[in-house]
Amino acid sequence: MNNTNSHIAIFEGKSIRKIIYQNEWWFSVVDVCMVLTGSPDPGAYWRKLKQRLIAEGGEVVTFCHGLKLPAPDGKMRETDCANTEGMFRIIQSIPSPKAEPLKRWLAKVGYERIQEVENPELATKRTRMLYKLKGYPEDWIEKRMRGIAIREELTEEWNKRGAETDRDYEILTAEISQATFGMKPSEYKKLKGLKRENLRDHMDDFELILTMLGERTTTEIHKTRDSKGLPRLKDDARRGGSVAGTARKQIERQIGRPVVSKNNFLKQKNDKGLKK
Repeated sequence: MNNTNSHIAIFEGKSIRKIIYQNEWWFSVVDVCMVLTGSPDPGAYWRKLKQRLIAEGGEVVTFCHGLKLPAPDGKMRETDCANTEGMFRIIQSIPSPKAEPLKRWLAKVGYERIQEVENPELATKRTRMLYKLKGYPEDWIEKRMRGIAIREELTEEWNKRGAETDRDYEILTAEISQATFGMKPSEYKKLKGLKRENLRDHMDDFELILTMLGERTTTEIHKTRDSKGLPRLKDDARRGGSVAGTARKQIERQIGRPVVSKNNFLKQKNDKGLKK
């Protein structure tokens, strides 16, 4: 499953990781336990609670799924997640004065997702607004939103052509990035000084445009060759990235500097734009 749709939500100042799975939001159970209990080790708290629920004949195993979410070290790690209904059932087993406010918050977030499924334009509007609130310029937001649409089209092609696991998506993405920029996403993030942040949220215009070019070209190559299976998809990804890589080199020759840079949008007080 492609986990590019993972996000961080905030409840009363605390982070709760969430991810779109089966077309709805699924929330990290450990994060919810942390919010409700304030436990210094919410993972241990959840393991004990899960054991108790199973011993009592609860259906905890059936409404939890192990999904990959960004861990504190920046890597994608599998963690127990539940949808809104499942999370309600877990919350009922945790004595906390925050239980009812958290239920209302979960219901609101879940309802917003239903609205977005029925009207995808709402999701786009909300994403635009989030970038705007973070201080991104309008012209950058336009490119970022277009890049999201191109990425979604590409991952849909991967899904129906044989990419099955998170690792498959990581491999294919790395092939495009390596051919386009000469480095894998993990290396790119390190260059920009990023940890858990989304790499594309810290790209400038050239970087975004070349990313779009590589991914859009890859999508078209898949369709033209009717490629199926990871080996052929990898070959297509390398070809698509190479088109963008050639464009990058030509741009660099004309402007006299590298396109890839350490610049990012990590904000410091009174900073605006890309941080050098």
